[in-house]
Amino acid sequence: MQRSQILPLIVACALFMENTDSTVIATSLPMIAQSLGEDPIALKLALTSYLVSLAVFIPISGWMADKFGARTIFRAAIGVFMFGSILCAMSNSLGAFVGARFVQGMGGAMMVPVGRLVILRSVEKSQIVSALAYLTIPALVGPVVGPPLGGFITTYFDWRWIFFINIPIGLVGIVLSSLFFEDIREEDVAPLDIKGFLLSSFGFAALMLGLATGGRHLVPEAVSYGCVAAGIAALWAYLVHARSVKYPVLNLDLLRIPTYRIGVIGGSVFRVGIGAIPFLLPLMLQLGFGYDPFHSGLITFASAAGALIMKTLAKTILSRYGFRNVLTFNALLGAGFLAASGLFTSATPQWLMLIVLLVGGCFRSLQFTGINALSYADVSNRDMSSATSLSSVAQQLSLSLGVTIGAFALETANVFNGGKALGAQDFWPAFVVVGLISASSIMWMVRLTPDAGAEVSGHAPISARKATASAIADQKPVD
Repeated sequence: MQRSQILPLIVACALFMENTDSTVIATSLPMIAQSLGEDPIALKLALTSYLVSLAVFIPISGWMADKFGARTIFRAAIGVFMFGSILCAMSNSLGAFVGARFVQGMGGAMMVPVGRLVILRSVEKSQIVSALAYLTIPALVGPVVGPPLGGFITTYFDWRWIFFINIPIGLVGIVLSSLFFEDIREEDVAPLDIKGFLLSSFGFAALMLGLATGGRHLVPEAVSYGCVAAGIAALWAYLVHARSVKYPVLNLDLLRIPTYRIGVIGGSVFRVGIGAIPFLLPLMLQLGFGYDPFHSGLITFASAAGALIMKTLAKTILSRYGFRNVLTFNALLGAGFLAASGLFTSATPQWLMLIVLLVGGCFRSLQFTGINALSYADVSNRDMSSATSLSSVAQQLSLSLGVTIGAFALETANVFNGGKALGAQDFWPAFVVVGLISASSIMWMVRLTPDAGAEVSGHAPISARKATASAIADQKPVD
């Protein structure tokens, strides 16, 4: 097996663990809320606290890998994630559960970004799409088995057991990385921008905490508004600070690279809508339609199954049509199938739900593969750690914002419908809102040039193909 195949499969152990964990939690949220005596919507904090933790610690993941070695940080991150999983299983209150999820996020912040950095630095540009596909194919097994597995454990045993799934997977990841990872590090590492790290960390955490706690689920409304204001102020201070230092913790100058800028910003807009799915869909099936967690998981897994299928076709599609055509047209398809989930009712046949989620998962998977590959198409190896850090922060913030917007739309619809217990009629407006947000990402994708990322995708625009054909035709045979 080639190196471009082995490394992604090792990192996939971490991604499998992270994705399985997030999907089993999403399926089990209503039951966890009941066990902790909380409103199900309040459990959005369990999702957002993890994503906020990622956004806080990802900025220094690249620096720590360069300084202490990628293998060392990768193994330590898996250990922290496993410890956070144990804390989740032991939680008896919403505050403890949210805190345990934050600890998990500390491990996740280093785990997958550092692993991805190893891959990006170890393979040729032309192999990036294939390497990322090898990374995500095994990892997508997590979302496929996660919903039915988490639903089964929650329905027939106890939700706390779902967190112990991570322990054997984490141990496998530690062993494999010890055997096959090189301890890649930089000889000349720039000093850590401590002030920038503190400003960005506080800004991201306060902003997302303020948005997530809106609705009086954990803190008074005034505290939520105060957190939002403080977060915005800290992030503005970071922008000012970043212009005055040589090595900022988040290198915003990378956004001057057109393909990177469009991949990060346009991709983040698309992810805002997609980030709401793990929150909205299980709640709709269980609270709106009366499904138990197990049967809910048997339906929601279809989306991940579709993503798994598409990963085998992504390279061919991108090579044939190029980044601009695929990412522009496919954004509308992915967003359309997302919004279509809001049309489900308790009378909708389950086979129809499965088809919509399966096909929608295919389109969303293609979009993510394209966005991830495009973002690094024109980034040098020297800047790769900074690029992965900034891209990963944007990704996690957009997913967290998706949960927050989805929850806000759901609460708003519930108020207009009388403010009683959540019902099926409350969900369709939320799906429409997040679907429209994802669709708006095409405003960025249409800005790509026809040959954008051609070295990575292998796509040659029509003009280039005609020029090549003409050159061949003009060649004279050699005597």
